[in-house]
Amino acid sequence: MKKRNLFVAMLCSMCLAVSTPIPAMADASKVVTLGADLTDAQKNTMMNYFKADASQVQVITVNNQEEHDLLGKYIPSEQIGTRTLSCAYVKPTQSGGIKVRTANLNYVTCNMIATALSTAGVTNCEVVAACPYEVSGTGALTGVMKAYESASGEQLDSAKKDLAAKEVVVTGDVAKQVGQDNATNIINQAKMQIIGDNVQNADEIYNIVNNIAVQNGISLSQDELDTIVSLLQQIAQQNYDIQEMKKTLENIQQNLEQSKAEEEGQPTPTPIEDDVADEGSGEDDITENVDSGALGDDIKETSTENPGLAEETGADTNNTESSDSSEDSSSTGIPDATEDGTIEGSTEETPEETSEENPDSSSEDGSQDGNTEGIPDATEDGSQDGNTEETPDTEENGSTDESADGTDENVETSDDALNTDTLTEDGKAKFQQAEQFCKGEYEGDLGVLQSVVPDVTELPVTLDTEIASKLSKKVLEAYIKVLNDAGASYVPAETDKYLSTELNAMDKEMKTVFSIDKDIAADDLLVNVEPEVRQKLYDDTMKFFANLYGEATTDDTAEEAAEDTAGQENAEAYSEEGSGEETY
Repeated sequence: MKKRNLFVAMLCSMCLAVSTPIPAMADASKVVTLGADLTDAQKNTMMNYFKADASQVQVITVNNQEEHDLLGKYIPSEQIGTRTLSCAYVKPTQSGGIKVRTANLNYVTCNMIATALSTAGVTNCEVVAACPYEVSGTGALTGVMKAYESASGEQLDSAKKDLAAKEVVVTGDVAKQVGQDNATNIINQAKMQIIGDNVQNADEIYNIVNNIAVQNGISLSQDELDTIVSLLQQIAQQNYDIQEMKKTLENIQQNLEQSKAEEEGQPTPTPIEDDVADEGSGEDDITENVDSGALGDDIKETSTENPGLAEETGADTNNTESSDSSEDSSSTGIPDATEDGTIEGSTEETPEETSEENPDSSSEDGSQDGNTEGIPDATEDGSQDGNTEETPDTEENGSTDESADGTDENVETSDDALNTDTLTEDGKAKFQQAEQFCKGEYEGDLGVLQSVVPDVTELPVTLDTEIASKLSKKVLEAYIKVLNDAGASYVPAETDKYLSTELNAMDKEMKTVFSIDKDIAADDLLVNVEPEVRQKLYDDTMKFFANLYGEATTDDTAEEAAEDTAGQENAEAYSEEGSGEETY
């Protein structure tokens, strides 16, 4: 009898176990993707930002070939570049739609990634896409999709992944003229209507897109309209379920509307109410549980869950500055090298080479041995013991040593800000020469100045000792930032004077440092220095850097040409009129 009762009990237990629903995706299924070309210190920084413990999440890498495979059909090779630096942290969920947070990505926004992921076939997940410093973020999309597939155990449809990549590029192209938020708004609204109503006719899609643009006061060219319609036609041919996408697309729409309202000082729209509380809200939501301080004070973030974050951190999601890019951008809106890597063959302008330091960073399957190599275990709050000094360009509190606007907020910095460990050998050599120049030019050491500028015979200006020292630090901090970035975050403009992206980026920094082409702030380091002296210092500084990179500016060339012409004219005048008189 006892045996019979025991058997019945076991049978009941088995039935109960079978009937108990099993979650489709475990909360613990979290994956971090790291750009294969990051240094170990930069990887540590990203793990700190994600608050991810390497012993509790899967850590894999995304290499440049994977980026080429995803985007190569739509972006020229030279814009994808040779290096992948963007990172992603992904957690599949069971509800809530797609939530995205970005940090230091200036080409893709949270909303762009979210709507593109919906096109890729993702329904519910939390995503954080970021980089230690500003990049375009094209590599992040590759990483996000790879991480999602790994975490969910689900392979995304290749055709939909391809469309997602195309959607990002098309959005970026349109954003050159109308801004990222406006471009995303048009495509997002059109997707909802076209998929919801099963519209496939090209003319109908055209009318939908055009009406949305008109209603939002957005002016599109014929080419832009045609490009968007072509994309949406392809999307319409896929078997999307609007009910699965609705939550994400509506959230994006609300986010965009709220962001616009806040920008214009208008009342914000009422948030969309959920029937059921979203899974993962609160402490478990990886999009909210990040350590922004790990990336410094200059971090620029966007979030689908916090529309005001972009404005708070200075991430201008509706600027059209990239419309000034050169023709080399090939109408994609992505600056050359995609801001995620350098132009192929341009090794001298890249951040620190990591092939020797981290040879396993891009193994055949993209994973890291033990998932923890080179990444110390994180503490409970996401920080890593003993790792504060390894983070480039940051102090122990994670803040950068210089504000983005070039003001003198933190000129009293430690020497850690000038740590060259993250530089290539070529970068270190250049930086050493820059140190010599600063010591000579600003701090008044003629002998040192002559070692890097041989033709100088006297000091150009004399500065106060304290100001000179602070100015040297300020210029060198700007230069080390440019060297680490390798010009990746710089958006080309028609006014560029140099061939090298690094030089153009440095020129922009120096115009800020010396208050060129703008009124000087009252608290600026050089506020008591005469404008003509600041101009002289700026001119000398950029001439030094141009020579360092083997370049002459277009202004220099024009000046030389003018001098040659003047010389010829004066010679002719002397011979014809018998006068050697010249005017100046």
